[in-house]
Amino acid sequence: MSAAPPDLKELARRMDGAVEVLRKELQGLRTGRANAALLEPIQVEAYGGHMPLKELASISAPEPRLLVVSVWDKSLVKAVEKAIRNAGLGLNPVTEGATLRVPLPELTQERRNELVKAAHKYAEQARVAVRNLRHEGLNQLKRADREAHLSDDEFKRISDEIQKLTDRHIEAINKLLEQKEKDIRQF
Repeated sequence: MSAAPPDLKELARRMDGAVEVLRKELQGLRTGRANAALLEPIQVEAYGGHMPLKELASISAPEPRLLVVSVWDKSLVKAVEKAIRNAGLGLNPVTEGATLRVPLPELTQERRNELVKAAHKYAEQARVAVRNLRHEGLNQLKRADREAHLSDDEFKRISDEIQKLTDRHIEAINKLLEQKEKDIRQF
Protein backbone atom coordinates (compact mmCIF):
# COMPACT_ATOMS: atom_id res chain seq x y z
CA MET A 1 0.00 0.00 0.00
CA SER A 2 1.47 3.32 -0.99
CA ALA A 3 1.31 6.43 1.16
CA ALA A 4 -1.44 8.86 0.24
CA PRO A 5 -0.92 12.61 0.07
CA PRO A 6 -2.16 14.43 3.19
CA ASP A 7 -5.90 14.95 3.60
CA LEU A 8 -6.14 18.74 3.48
CA LYS A 9 -9.60 18.79 5.11
CA GLU A 10 -8.28 16.76 8.05
CA LEU A 11 -5.23 19.02 8.31
CA ALA A 12 -7.49 22.10 8.32
CA ARG A 13 -9.71 20.52 10.99
CA ARG A 14 -6.72 19.87 13.24
CA MET A 15 -5.41 23.42 12.71
CA ASP A 16 -8.89 24.74 13.56
CA GLY A 17 -8.61 22.75 16.79
CA ALA A 18 -5.38 24.54 17.71
CA VAL A 19 -7.06 27.92 17.13
CA GLU A 20 -10.09 26.84 19.20
CA VAL A 21 -7.85 25.79 22.12
CA LEU A 22 -6.27 29.25 22.01
CA ARG A 23 -9.71 30.89 21.96
CA LYS A 24 -10.69 29.01 25.14
CA GLU A 25 -7.38 29.79 26.87
CA LEU A 26 -7.73 33.48 26.08
CA GLN A 27 -11.29 33.53 27.44
CA GLY A 28 -9.89 32.36 30.76
CA LEU A 29 -7.57 35.37 30.97
CA ARG A 30 -9.27 38.06 32.98
CA THR A 31 -9.71 41.42 31.39
CA GLY A 32 -11.39 44.18 33.37
CA ARG A 33 -14.73 42.99 32.09
CA ALA A 34 -16.67 40.19 33.79
CA ASN A 35 -16.84 36.99 31.72
CA ALA A 36 -18.35 33.70 32.91
CA ALA A 37 -15.54 31.81 31.14
CA LEU A 38 -13.20 33.09 33.84
CA LEU A 39 -14.75 30.79 36.47
CA GLU A 40 -15.85 27.82 34.32
CA PRO A 41 -12.61 25.79 34.56
CA ILE A 42 -12.34 26.09 38.37
CA GLN A 43 -12.39 22.65 40.01
CA VAL A 44 -14.57 22.22 43.11
CA GLU A 45 -14.31 19.41 45.65
CA ALA A 46 -17.78 17.89 45.44
CA TYR A 47 -19.41 14.48 45.74
CA GLY A 48 -16.13 12.77 46.65
CA GLY A 49 -14.13 14.13 43.72
CA HIS A 50 -13.28 17.26 41.75
CA MET A 51 -15.83 18.74 39.36
CA PRO A 52 -15.75 21.82 37.11
CA LEU A 53 -17.68 24.73 38.61
CA LYS A 54 -19.85 25.01 35.50
CA GLU A 55 -21.31 21.55 36.31
CA LEU A 56 -22.36 22.66 39.80
CA ALA A 57 -23.68 26.17 39.24
CA SER A 58 -24.79 28.72 36.70
CA ILE A 59 -22.45 31.64 36.15
CA SER A 60 -23.59 35.01 34.85
CA ALA A 61 -22.18 38.50 34.44
CA PRO A 62 -25.03 40.93 35.20
CA GLU A 63 -22.64 43.90 35.44
CA PRO A 64 -19.29 44.66 33.75
CA ARG A 65 -17.36 44.10 37.01
CA LEU A 66 -19.46 41.43 38.73
CA LEU A 67 -19.96 37.69 38.30
CA VAL A 68 -22.85 35.89 39.97
CA VAL A 69 -22.59 32.17 40.72
CA SER A 70 -25.87 30.39 41.55
CA VAL A 71 -25.02 27.04 43.13
CA TRP A 72 -27.64 24.38 42.45
CA ASP A 73 -26.91 22.25 45.55
CA LYS A 74 -26.91 24.43 48.69
CA SER A 75 -24.64 21.96 50.50
CA LEU A 76 -21.85 22.86 48.05
CA VAL A 77 -21.88 26.64 48.53
CA LYS A 78 -18.90 26.62 50.96
CA ALA A 79 -16.89 24.31 48.66
CA VAL A 80 -17.59 26.55 45.65
CA GLU A 81 -16.62 29.67 47.62
CA LYS A 82 -13.37 28.02 48.75
CA ALA A 83 -12.54 26.88 45.19
CA ILE A 84 -13.05 30.41 43.79
CA ARG A 85 -10.89 31.95 46.56
CA ASN A 86 -8.10 29.40 46.02
CA ALA A 87 -8.14 29.52 42.19
CA GLY A 88 -5.32 32.08 42.08
CA LEU A 89 -7.46 34.68 40.34
CA GLY A 90 -7.43 37.18 43.23
CA LEU A 91 -11.20 36.97 43.65
CA ASN A 92 -13.16 37.14 46.94
CA PRO A 93 -16.74 35.91 46.59
CA VAL A 94 -19.50 37.20 48.90
CA THR A 95 -22.05 34.52 49.83
CA GLU A 96 -25.77 35.32 49.90
CA GLY A 97 -27.65 32.03 50.46
CA ALA A 98 -27.00 29.77 47.47
CA THR A 99 -25.67 32.69 45.42
CA LEU A 100 -22.13 34.01 45.37
CA ARG A 101 -21.42 37.52 44.17
CA VAL A 102 -17.87 37.79 42.81
CA PRO A 103 -16.73 41.40 42.33
CA LEU A 104 -13.80 41.83 39.95
CA PRO A 105 -11.13 44.17 41.33
CA GLU A 106 -9.47 46.82 39.15
CA LEU A 107 -6.54 45.51 37.17
CA THR A 108 -3.19 47.08 38.00
CA GLN A 109 -0.82 47.97 35.17
CA GLU A 110 1.55 45.25 36.37
CA ARG A 111 -1.24 42.66 36.26
CA ARG A 112 -2.26 43.80 32.77
CA ASN A 113 1.32 43.29 31.58
CA GLU A 114 1.35 39.77 33.09
CA LEU A 115 -1.93 38.97 31.31
CA VAL A 116 -0.56 40.24 27.98
CA LYS A 117 2.55 38.05 28.46
CA ALA A 118 0.35 35.03 29.20
CA ALA A 119 -1.75 35.76 26.09
CA HIS A 120 1.41 35.93 23.96
CA LYS A 121 2.60 32.61 25.42
CA TYR A 122 -0.73 30.92 24.59
CA ALA A 123 -0.65 32.36 21.07
CA GLU A 124 2.91 31.12 20.50
CA GLN A 125 1.89 27.63 21.65
CA ALA A 126 -0.95 27.70 19.13
CA ARG A 127 1.39 28.88 16.35
CA VAL A 128 3.83 26.06 17.17
CA ALA A 129 0.97 23.55 17.05
CA VAL A 130 -0.10 24.83 13.60
CA ARG A 131 3.49 24.75 12.32
CA ASN A 132 3.93 21.21 13.62
CA LEU A 133 0.80 20.19 11.71
CA ARG A 134 2.23 21.84 8.58
CA HIS A 135 5.46 19.91 9.08
CA GLU A 136 3.50 16.67 9.53
CA GLY A 137 1.50 17.36 6.34
CA LEU A 138 4.64 18.11 4.32
CA ASN A 139 6.32 14.94 5.58
CA GLN A 140 3.29 12.93 4.55
CA LEU A 141 3.40 14.61 1.13
CA LYS A 142 7.10 13.73 0.72
CA ARG A 143 6.40 10.09 1.65
CA ALA A 144 3.56 9.96 -0.86
CA ASP A 145 5.86 11.47 -3.50
CA ARG A 146 8.59 8.89 -2.83
CA GLU A 147 6.15 5.99 -3.01
CA ALA A 148 3.68 7.15 -5.65
CA HIS A 149 5.89 9.56 -7.60
CA LEU A 150 3.52 12.52 -7.74
CA SER A 151 3.94 14.91 -10.64
CA ASP A 152 5.89 18.07 -9.89
CA ASP A 153 2.75 20.14 -10.43
CA GLU A 154 0.71 17.97 -8.04
CA PHE A 155 3.45 18.09 -5.38
CA LYS A 156 3.71 21.89 -5.69
CA ARG A 157 -0.09 22.35 -5.61
CA ILE A 158 -0.52 20.31 -2.41
CA SER A 159 2.53 21.92 -0.81
CA ASP A 160 1.13 25.40 -1.59
CA GLU A 161 -2.28 24.41 -0.17
CA ILE A 162 -0.65 23.28 3.08
CA GLN A 163 1.20 26.61 3.31
CA LYS A 164 -2.01 28.57 2.62
CA LEU A 165 -3.80 26.64 5.39
CA THR A 166 -0.92 27.39 7.75
CA ASP A 167 -0.86 31.10 6.86
CA ARG A 168 -4.64 31.39 7.31
CA HIS A 169 -4.53 29.77 10.76
CA ILE A 170 -1.51 31.81 11.92
CA GLU A 171 -3.40 34.93 10.82
CA ALA A 172 -6.45 33.84 12.88
CA ILE A 173 -4.19 33.29 15.91
CA ASN A 174 -2.64 36.74 15.51
CA LYS A 175 -6.09 38.38 15.27
CA LEU A 176 -7.28 36.61 18.43
CA LEU A 177 -4.15 37.74 20.26
CA GLU A 178 -4.48 41.31 19.02
CA GLN A 179 -8.13 41.47 20.17
CA LYS A 180 -7.34 40.00 23.60
CA GLU A 181 -4.42 42.40 24.09
CA LYS A 182 -6.71 45.31 23.21
CA ASP A 183 -9.33 44.04 25.72
CA ILE A 184 -6.75 43.71 28.49
CA ARG A 185 -5.28 47.17 27.95
CA GLN A 186 -8.67 48.86 27.48
CA PHE A 187 -10.25 48.05 30.87
